[in-house]
Amino acid sequence: MSQENKGTEFEEPTVRITRGRAKTLGHSGALPPLHPSSTQDGKRVLHPNFKRAASVENKPSISAAVCHQHKKRAVLEDVTNLICKNSYTKCNQVQNKTRSMKRNAKVAPAVLGEKPEVKKERKENVINVIKIKVEKKISLAENTVVHMGIQSNKGISITECRVANLVPVKQNRSKHVELQNVSQIEKNKPCQKQDGSNDQGITDIDAKHKDPLMCSLYAPDIYRIMSAMELGRRPSVDYMEKLQRDITYGMRGILIDWLVEVSEEYRLVPDTLYLTVNLIDCFLAGNYIEKQKLQLLGVTCMLIASKYEEICALHVEEFCFITDNTYAKDEVVKMESRVLNFLGFQLSAPTTKKFLRRFIQAAQASYNVPSVELEFLANYLAELTLLEYSFLKFLPSLIAASAVFLARWTLDQSDHPWNPTLEHYTSYKVQELKTTVLALQDLQLNTIGCTLSAIREKYRQTKFKSVAILSSSKSVQSLF
Repeated sequence: MSQENKGTEFEEPTVRITRGRAKTLGHSGALPPLHPSSTQDGKRVLHPNFKRAASVENKPSISAAVCHQHKKRAVLEDVTNLICKNSYTKCNQVQNKTRSMKRNAKVAPAVLGEKPEVKKERKENVINVIKIKVEKKISLAENTVVHMGIQSNKGISITECRVANLVPVKQNRSKHVELQNVSQIEKNKPCQKQDGSNDQGITDIDAKHKDPLMCSLYAPDIYRIMSAMELGRRPSVDYMEKLQRDITYGMRGILIDWLVEVSEEYRLVPDTLYLTVNLIDCFLAGNYIEKQKLQLLGVTCMLIASKYEEICALHVEEFCFITDNTYAKDEVVKMESRVLNFLGFQLSAPTTKKFLRRFIQAAQASYNVPSVELEFLANYLAELTLLEYSFLKFLPSLIAASAVFLARWTLDQSDHPWNPTLEHYTSYKVQELKTTVLALQDLQLNTIGCTLSAIREKYRQTKFKSVAILSSSKSVQSLF
């Protein structure tokens, strides 16, 4: 066998032939064919013995001599294993440290810390950004108030105190606001009460309400703006004498008395009735109208008011029906267009009802249980003024305050009906209410013998506690 192997031109490889080496040898012609012939010169040829070559490959000397161009495995082992060993050690150290911290402490796991200087600089940047935002909001609010003709010298309100959880300390003429941190609130607490509140018996009526519909945070600003609006949105107090020649005070009263019955028939909210009367007076103060069109004006104004105040407004056909089809649908729509164009589509008006809600809330601040009779009686007295043309000379807020004054005196004559809380929220002193309260008492007692009874019959019902039959035994004159 050895002779036969020697007779061949193929030399037995001394190392294992890899794919790369086989490719190289194939190009150079040193590699034998993949399937050599089994016979050569008529003699049988055996395949080379590769097992012997494999045993030779394992010798270090031969491997080093042949594969000197390859990287040593020891170098790779030194680099890779060192890094893995170090990272594995570090991971174990971090895990052990975290476990010990969780066992021994009640704080969160340690995080990468920052230098005290970096933390302080970052905190100062955040505070400066918040200061700029707060100053912009305050300046915008002040510009809005000045634009509406309201001058506010009461400082910063509660709403502004809640911006970014910061508290205003002082405000100078340059509109610069110094802000104090929340941690110091417990020391001075400058915004615990509303503007003007003090220790003189004034109760904060917006502090205990958790109902978002009460708008406790915005109520002071809302009513401050309404007080300014009622001066510019009130109708002329002498339009009957100067403009209207075909209608009289009595016709106006009869129309409103009938509209009260209509509002009760369709169960409209009180705001719709008050706004209807306001729209009628505003239109009559600038437009001449004949008495044949007065009822058309009344139903048209109630149609507009119902669209503004009601959730489900009445249809035009219903108002035509309640007039016994005296007016067609086209006439009502044409009158509606005429009224809206005259008013410039500005339908929001601070009526007596809007102020009455606020003042009744202030009147009941000292009560342990809200008085339903007080609320019904004040509303009854306020609605009586809708029939009288002479009450146009009084502001809606003054009428609302006088109604609360007389209602409290009618129900309880053991104490003075006015207190510091009512004076604060109504902005009226006792002497300023004298004329209106006396005129309102005459309506309550019906000293002039008015025959319009829709409002009186309405409040004689048991659902309103029959407040229309109540009256005071003592004269209110003695309170002024």
